[in-house]
Amino acid sequence: MTRKYLSFDIETAKVLPEKVGDLHEHRPLGICCAATLTEDDGHKLWFGKSSDGSKSPQMNRDELAELIRYLMTSVESGYHILTWNGLGFDFDILAEESGLFEECKVLARQHVDMMFQIFCERGFPLGLDSASRGMNLKGKSDDVKAHMAPQLWKDGRHDEVLEYVSQDVTCALELARACEREKQLRWVNQKGKVSDHALRSGWLTVEKALQKPEPDTSWMDRPMTRSRFTRWLDD
Repeated sequence: MTRKYLSFDIETAKVLPEKVGDLHEHRPLGICCAATLTEDDGHKLWFGKSSDGSKSPQMNRDELAELIRYLMTSVESGYHILTWNGLGFDFDILAEESGLFEECKVLARQHVDMMFQIFCERGFPLGLDSASRGMNLKGKSDDVKAHMAPQLWKDGRHDEVLEYVSQDVTCALELARACEREKQLRWVNQKGKVSDHALRSGWLTVEKALQKPEPDTSWMDRPMTRSRFTRWLDD
């Protein structure tokens, strides 16, 4: 039976320079919008509304709580939430901004974070766009980059940001399906060549990915640890 996925992604609200290093050092970041996608119901876009009905600078706690209830209800209905780096970013930020830490921790542990699984098995993270290109998929938007979204939202160019976040969830879902069909993930590495990784067990939830043995990272100068992505779960 084919697993039912709900692809999920957020866009932050805080305007920052293009090169800031670790985004987490600039928290709180706020959430200006989010997108979800299922193959049954298509895209659903999430954003805040001001008293006059216009889109607000960022989503408030009640609006984020509604999003979290939707995710929880979808999981109860048989969907698996799907992200690219949702453990280390999207759910972490969503927990902080909504105040619903325990709910977000449960969702994060149960969901499929493709990037985190590859990190657990290979010892290094990958970008969604490099993975999409490796699998001969369209990939992320060429017109908008992640660092641009908060400023575009602030400037009132909401449709461009919503189109960008919509493309991200589409990209993730297409990637998950392509990898399942081929039982492997390919990506374009830093040398411009294609590397591959066998997905012998398919896509795993965060809980199951954490059960994987640590890979050999002795060849790296400064290997990342899993705690970089998971530490908020223990706070």
